[in-house]
Amino acid sequence: MAEKRMNIILRCKECKSENYITTKNKRLHPDRFSTKKYCPKCNKMTLHEEKK
Repeated sequence: MAEKRMNIILRCKECKSENYITTKNKRLHPDRFSTKKYCPKCNKMTLHEEKK
């Protein structure tokens, strides 16, 4: 049986920097995850999206 929760990497949409690692349930949420988080490279809040 495969794991339900998978580790995902969040990448900044503006500078493409990989800043965060989190988990999500692939079975309940198969689509790509995105959220607004702080990017230290851009020095502001930006949209972060799940890496492919």
